[in-house]
Amino acid sequence: MKAATRNRRDRVRAMLADLKMPGALEAADDILAQADGGSVTAGEAIEKLLDAQIVLRNNRRLAAAMRSSRLPAVKTLAEFDFAFQPSIKREQIESLHELGFVERAENVVLLGPPGVGKTHLAISLAIAAAESGRRVYYGTLADLVESLMEAKTSGNLARRLKVLTHPAVLVVDEIGYLPVTQDGAILFFQLINARHERASTVLTSNKGFEDWGSVLGDEVMAAALIDRLLHHCHIVNIRGNSYRMRHHQDLLRAGRRDPDEDTHRSPAS
Repeated sequence: MKAATRNRRDRVRAMLADLKMPGALEAADDILAQADGGSVTAGEAIEKLLDAQIVLRNNRRLAAAMRSSRLPAVKTLAEFDFAFQPSIKREQIESLHELGFVERAENVVLLGPPGVGKTHLAISLAIAAAESGRRVYYGTLADLVESLMEAKTSGNLARRLKVLTHPAVLVVDEIGYLPVTQDGAILFFQLINARHERASTVLTSNKGFEDWGSVLGDEVMAAALIDRLLHHCHIVNIRGNSYRMRHHQDLLRAGRRDPDEDTHRSPAS
């Protein structure tokens, strides 16, 4: 390696270290070697360095979010199988992942039967928000109501509501799977009301809005809650088969064998 090339690499590495860009610093030698060899242009090399830094930053943000947000898993938009759920408008989902709804403090409600990918999409929105540096939090409706009830009993309701109001994106999963007491519904309404026009809430439900009154045990409370949610809201209706059922069916098919298959199979097969 020529002295001038080596000196330039050393200067670039020193500048990246001074700028506290460890992702770019780690990738610098390989990328600069590509540039020196002519396989990438100077502009492409700069883009690669910046991309390496962004990837590291996003990974760190995601790791921090996974520790604090109670997200149950990492599920991304890239992993979602749109071909299996043709009822979903892909352009709507991709637009939501640009996070304009978060900037405008709008809500997202994903409706559909069990297993169609509602939770996956809700989590992927939270993941996208976390990678952009926003605070996120996840909970099922039952878990969130239980935490609010415990906070009320211990005299810490105001503090708990403040904690749950702060995240830029709150995912409320599984509305409709378990009934909620009237007291729990009141507390949940307080939470949604506190977040109204301040932060975004992403909700999933296997029930249509007309059934939320029975879920929350109070038709009037449900109507008021829905009114808050739908004021600025994106609704995603999913009509399709269950991913989990498809997985079970694939396993069953894989486990079945024609009894004659072994009989007629040649020794070499």
